[in-house]
Amino acid sequence: MLTQPDVLFESQLNTLPLIHRGKVRDVYAIDAEHLLIVASDRLSAFDVVLPTPIPGKGQLLTALSNFWFLRFDHLVPNHLHGVTLTLESILPDPEERTLMIGRSVIARRLQGIPFEAVVRGYLIGSGWRDYQRSGSTSGVPLPPGLQQAERLPEPIFTPSTKAASGQHDENVSFRQVVEYLGTEHAEQLRALSLQLYHEAATYALRRGIIIADTKFEFGLDAEGHLVLMDELLTPDSSRFWPVDGYRSGTSPPSFDKQFVRDYLDGLDWDKTAPGPALPSAVVEKTAALYQQAWQRLTDNR
Repeated sequence: MLTQPDVLFESQLNTLPLIHRGKVRDVYAIDAEHLLIVASDRLSAFDVVLPTPIPGKGQLLTALSNFWFLRFDHLVPNHLHGVTLTLESILPDPEERTLMIGRSVIARRLQGIPFEAVVRGYLIGSGWRDYQRSGSTSGVPLPPGLQQAERLPEPIFTPSTKAASGQHDENVSFRQVVEYLGTEHAEQLRALSLQLYHEAATYALRRGIIIADTKFEFGLDAEGHLVLMDELLTPDSSRFWPVDGYRSGTSPPSFDKQFVRDYLDGLDWDKTAPGPALPSAVVEKTAALYQQAWQRLTDNR
């Protein structure tokens, strides 16, 4: 069971310069080769950061990502590879360092790829909406007559843009990824994403969780090699469905932020910033669902 430290909506470090504040993560410069990546307790939905944090979320996202990074270390290098720096060496202030323990990682600097490597095993979310309009998603044609949340004949790679906070990601075709990265890197990106999804989905299914879809983040190192980065297979970046609650034709229950999306869908909100505050019952339920995902996937009960 993960403990829940003080809630952190936005980090403020005096020791290191802030270079980016994302939807969830704050990124600080350490030196020319390293970054400190801090997972806050912020929650984004429909690409809008909500004003209400989820206690313990940043710690859980960090622990679960690190679990997967270690598990797939043999498949692809990640942004933690070769890092020998410690929090003690970069944050001499014990008060600052204490806030970062459990919710931060020291990572290699990479050239980020401006696409999210999305893999879908089931038809849900923006993939379902695209399919209803065109019978395809991200340029991938799909069989007619599929239902919402139905398992696809095989997982598909459906990349999207990486939108800034308050803007919406957009599905793009594989051809657009090729135009940016070149054929070799684009095909490697697709193959690695599908392999990671297959292995993770197989593992999770044995623990009672369906990974309906997920998004991977990749960067390029100084030698031009693909490197896995940011977060990996968390309730923020994936749809986790309980096996015993799944059925097609409707949006299944989940261990991720779909619970928040469903709540927000019932409000009179146009899904643009600023986002509405969440009631305590929604906050508590979301924290509990994230914790359940962590427990099932890592066998920490």
